[in-house]
Amino acid sequence: MDINHASKLILDKLTLWLRDLVRLLPNIALAALILVVGFFVAKKLSNALKNVLRRFIHNQTLDNLFGSLIYIFLLGIVIFIALSVLKLDKAVTSILAGAGIVGLALAFAFQDIAANFMSGIFLSVRRPLYVGDIVRIKDFMGKVEEINLRDTILRTFQGPMVIVPNKDVFQNPIENFSMLGKRRFDLNIGISYGEDLEKVKSITLDALTDMPGLCPDLETTMFYQEFADSSINFVIRLWVNSPEQPAYLQVGSDAIMRIKKAYDANDIMIPFPIRTLDFGIKGGVPLSEMKP
Repeated sequence: MDINHASKLILDKLTLWLRDLVRLLPNIALAALILVVGFFVAKKLSNALKNVLRRFIHNQTLDNLFGSLIYIFLLGIVIFIALSVLKLDKAVTSILAGAGIVGLALAFAFQDIAANFMSGIFLSVRRPLYVGDIVRIKDFMGKVEEINLRDTILRTFQGPMVIVPNKDVFQNPIENFSMLGKRRFDLNIGISYGEDLEKVKSITLDALTDMPGLCPDLETTMFYQEFADSSINFVIRLWVNSPEQPAYLQVGSDAIMRIKKAYDANDIMIPFPIRTLDFGIKGGVPLSEMKP
């Protein structure tokens, strides 16, 4: 092949490309216009939808995430339309098909991360707990310090921070002690079988009257529960006017001190465990016959 023939082939090819480019100039101009207008409209629509979502989702991180996803989705539509004008939609379809396969493989590889992420989104929408709430999740109880899209951070009453994956938070029961704004303290006590039960109940409730830290609109109650080995047991239910742990423990401590003082003043006995030893059973020796 001589140089002249090669030059002619190259020139013909360049001429064909130039002719196709000139033919596509209106399409290129239209695609560029679609991109410019589309980017502007996508930004405006994403901001408007973000403002609507903010009324239902009170989480800044989640608001920004949804706003970005909406913006990217709208930009994808604009780019796809522009490429369709340039007659490149088939190539884009092939790329999207390949991306879908890769995305499916990544979803299987990172399914735990995805589960925690989706659980974080559902928690942000449903809001079963807020930062500052006292909750029990599985075996952990404490105050909520942070709620992220992947995990929830608790500060336990012993001090350590516990990071709980959002999948465990979403799939397990949540005991929220702050939701009512008050907590109930149950105090279990036992008294001797020789005591007057009506008198004990009256003295016990009187001892707890007007005690600081109790809810004024909820009554302190007392219920006898069982005949135990050495005592008659009952429970006192006190409603603390704060869900915070120091106030909860303080009410329990004050109640114990008041009841002990009232029982001492009225000679009411809280018995120690009692065991009766029988030395006269079959094969044994009665206690009266045992040598000192």
